[in-house]
Amino acid sequence: MKLCFLVEEQYRHDGMPVEVIRRLTSWGHQVDVLRPGGSLLRMTEALQTADHDAWVLKTVSGGPGLTLLEAAAAAGTTTVNDARSIRGVRDKALAAAIGRARGLPLPPTYAAARPELLAEIPESDYPLVVKPADGSSGRSVHLVTSPDRLAAMAPELAGEGLLIAQPYVANSGVDIKVYGVGGELYATERRSPLHPDHAVPERQVPLSAEVAAIAARVGAVYGLDLYGVDVVLGPDGPVVVDVNDFPSFRQVPDAAARVARAVLGLAARGPRAAAPAELTAHADPTGSDDLADPAGLTGPAELTGLAGLTDPADAIKAPRLRMPEQRETADPAATAAPHRTSPAQVPVAAGKTV
Repeated sequence: MKLCFLVEEQYRHDGMPVEVIRRLTSWGHQVDVLRPGGSLLRMTEALQTADHDAWVLKTVSGGPGLTLLEAAAAAGTTTVNDARSIRGVRDKALAAAIGRARGLPLPPTYAAARPELLAEIPESDYPLVVKPADGSSGRSVHLVTSPDRLAAMAPELAGEGLLIAQPYVANSGVDIKVYGVGGELYATERRSPLHPDHAVPERQVPLSAEVAAIAARVGAVYGLDLYGVDVVLGPDGPVVVDVNDFPSFRQVPDAAARVARAVLGLAARGPRAAAPAELTAHADPTGSDDLADPAGLTGPAELTGLAGLTDPADAIKAPRLRMPEQRETADPAATAAPHRTSPAQVPVAAGKTV
C-alpha cells in the first residue's frame, strides 16, 4: 500500500507515529511523510495527483494538518481517522455538545470566547475545570476553586481562545485512559493532570465492563477508529472527561504493530462506514497477542528524523504475519482488513518526505 502520514513538528521524533512508520515500511509498504507545519503548501494543487490509499493524521490540535486532511477527504481520499470525526473531538466544546446529546456521561460544559464571561457560571458549580477548547496533551488545564481564583487567572487565560469550563468530578486523582485500536480496547491508569503531586505510576489495568461499554460507545458516537478516552470514576460512576484522536497508545502491548495493522485495515476498507467495527475489551493487562515482525526482519527500515524512509535491503520479502495460535503466512493488510476478499499487491518502494 501507499500511505501519506501528516506529521506535525513536535511529533517528528515521537514513538507515535515514528515506530508505526518504521513498521509499515519494514512490511514493504510505501510511506510518504508530509510536515504540514514545516512546509509551504500549494493547497490548490496538493491533491490533484494524490494516489495514496490513505492519509493518516498525527498533529496537534489547532495545527494545519487537519485542514490538509480535510482537503484530502474532500477529494475522495480515505483518511485515518475520518476527517469529520477528528474535527468533532478536537473542538472540545463541540465534542461536549455531541457527547451529551448522544447520552455519553460527560459533565455539563460551558463555553466562553473570553475568560471574563466565565464569571457568569453559578458559584454552586465550583470547583471548575477550565481548559482551551482546542487543547491537547494536558495543556493549560486548570482546577479553579472559586470565582475569585477565576478572576485572578483571567490574564493567563486571555490568549487561549475559546475556553470550556466543567464542574470538577470528585475522584481519587487517577485517570483511566482507554485506547481503541484495531477493534480492541486497552486500559491504563495514570496520574490526573489536575493532581500533579499524586504519585501514580502509569500502568496497564483490567478494563471493567462498565468502562469498556462507555469507551466503545465513544468510538461509535464520534466515528473514531483510533482514539483515546480519559475517564474518571466519580461518586455517580464513570465520567468521560476527554476524547482524542490518534493518541500515544502508551502501555498498549506491541502498540506500533497494532496501530500499523489498524491503519492498513482502515486504508483497505476505504472511507469510513456509518457504523464502527465491534470492539473487544482486553481485561488481561499483559496482552497475549503475538505481533512479532510479520516480515521476519532483524531490524526496521532506516528512519532519519522523518526526512526520508529507505529500504535497508535490496528488497523486502513478502510480509509474514504470525497470529496467536497459528503460524500461517499472510499479508498484514489482508489480516487487518476483514472486508477484503484478497490481499493487495504490495509495492516495495522507498518512502519520501514532501
